[in-house]
Amino acid sequence: MRKIEITCLLPILIMILCFSAPEGEAGITVETLSVEKIAAPGETYQGTITLTNDGSEPQNVAVYQTDYLCFSDGSNQFGMAGELARSNANWVAFSPRQVEVPPHQSSWISYEVRVPNDSSLIGTYWSLLMVEQVEQPADSAIRLRRNQAGVQQVIRYGIQCVTHVGSSGFHQLHFTGTQLVVREDQGKELQVDVENAGERWAVPAAWVELYGDNGRHIGRFESGKKRIFPGTSVRFRIPLGDVPPGKYKALVVLDNGDQDVLGAKYDLEF
Repeated sequence: MRKIEITCLLPILIMILCFSAPEGEAGITVETLSVEKIAAPGETYQGTITLTNDGSEPQNVAVYQTDYLCFSDGSNQFGMAGELARSNANWVAFSPRQVEVPPHQSSWISYEVRVPNDSSLIGTYWSLLMVEQVEQPADSAIRLRRNQAGVQQVIRYGIQCVTHVGSSGFHQLHFTGTQLVVREDQGKELQVDVENAGERWAVPAAWVELYGDNGRHIGRFESGKKRIFPGTSVRFRIPLGDVPPGKYKALVVLDNGDQDVLGAKYDLEF
């Protein structure tokens, strides 16, 4: 596959399995995995996050903060809250930090975001509120006696807390890699890696216009939208279906719904 030219011009469920409840026992669910707000320097805003216990036993939940980065190779970084240049963790206050959710009921996490009154702030800032189901020592002891202990999995929900400072800042998207993958069971897939070197997030849709070697239009193949925070990258996976073997020309398009459209042309052969 040869790249010809780049022409003119993304709720996250972050769920880390680390708790497995005994069979028949449900756990905590979270109402939303992203809270987003456009705010001016010096502005304060509030909100709540609903936690629901679908099970028949009380569930204990811990809430804490981390920073967060993700990359197109599938790696994630969960750093100390407030360390990244674009972290808003120090702007966010929340309570409670631990709560017991009664069976078949809901509890709420309240949060308040105080944007610093700083004219140098520009673009998008974010962090995570991590919601983690935890066991009390007594619960663990009971399960050990009942021989129900084994490989445990803890479910953590990462709730993106995102602040855009007014309309300031620009996204700056770049193609960083492209790979054609052929799987016998799933067909052909074009994987396109994109980074955001700008100051504000982007949420583009991606698609491929595919043409035969003779110029005949084969079809348009789409991928869903993805969030791309500044300093991060994502991988779009664009299914090409059952396109027969041959030589093709592909136009890959990223459209963020604004005035900038990013496109790249490729020669494909499979």
